[in-house]
Amino acid sequence: MAYKISEDCVACGTCISECPSGAISEGDIYKIDPAVCIDCGTCADACPMGAISPAE
Repeated sequence: MAYKISEDCVACGTCISECPSGAISEGDIYKIDPAVCIDCGTCADACPMGAISPAE
């Protein structure tokens, strides 16, 4: 199961530098490519806003 980024994202960039698979892309609200995400949760642990959670 991939992770998702909510509208609480402030585009700080912390998650991008932590993602080992390069699944996160920049934007006003960052996005995670579910085909590339390895479901490690590193991005969620790193997010200071708590904007990243497992996708349903």
